Amino acid sequence: MYTYESEGADFFAKAYAPGHITGFFQIHEHNDPHRKGSTGCGIVLNGGVTTEVKVGKSVENTEIFLNGKKVEGKTTRTVVEMMTDEPVRVKSWAEIPVGCGFGASGAGALGAAYALNRALSLNRTVNGLTEYSHVAEVVNRSGLGDVAAQSSGGVVIRLHPGGPQFGSVDRIPAPEARVFCIVLGEISTDSVLADETAAGKINAAGKAAMLELLKTPTLENFMHQAKNFASSTGLMSSTAQDVIEAAYANGGLASQAMLGDTVFAVAPYSQEFPLYEALQEFGQVLEYGISTCIPRLLYD
Repeated sequence: MYTYESEGADFFAKAYAPGHITGFFQIHEHNDPHRKGSTGCGIVLNGGVTTEVKVGKSVENTEIFLNGKKVEGKTTRTVVEMMTDEPVRVKSWAEIPVGCGFGASGAGALGAAYALNRALSLNRTVNGLTEYSHVAEVVNRSGLGDVAAQSSGGVVIRLHPGGPQFGSVDRIPAPEARVFCIVLGEISTDSVLADETAAGKINAAGKAAMLELLKTPTLENFMHQAKNFASSTGLMSSTAQDVIEAAYANGGLASQAMLGDTVFAVAPYSQEFPLYEALQEFGQVLEYGISTCIPRLLYD
């Protein structure tokens, strides 16, 4: 269907990848980007990024667009460069905030990989496309473990770091809970990962949180461990702490998305409305759901 050799033709393909919120993590450095990554746990969301690629005679240079604006798109550009020498026009639309701990860069990278694989008939497998996306994330320091989780869906425990070649994941059986989010600001993933003091606190707290989670792998325990992690690492902002305390006071469980100045919260069904009302006092409440969705191709 997508045969690039056709004279003068342009070819399109479109894909979707879900967002992901990390609750806690541990950094695993390695010279090999296929082995580098993180362990930890997070929630895959039913909101994400849709990406369309265009290749052909009319495309002279690789360009990346996000929500209608031309961007540098380093992670997505790296995916393109790893997969083809042809110029590609990439257009992404995010239904999740960018730069706020929702895994948007990982979702964009996965969407570009899936769509480009289709448009150029490269015949790569899911593991191959996930590997491209993971490597692009870690070399650009835009993320460490989102891609592994986004390729699995649900409440994902990242047990071993790296792409599919070396990494491994498991999942927590969880109900289809709503996830309420308040975006307070952005945090630079790169700057935190480059800070040795911050990385040391993250690794100590992430290791402790994982040990406790594996003793009782439930959604509720994950939320508790995420809150403890955010507090003990010093990454929790004072405003985020206020929001989290309000969530707990109204029957919810909450923590801070990593790495972003964003609070995410869940509650039993009977407590969802009181939780939502309490969170509204702090700003716009974004509502998603825990999703078992994984990256997929789309058809117009």
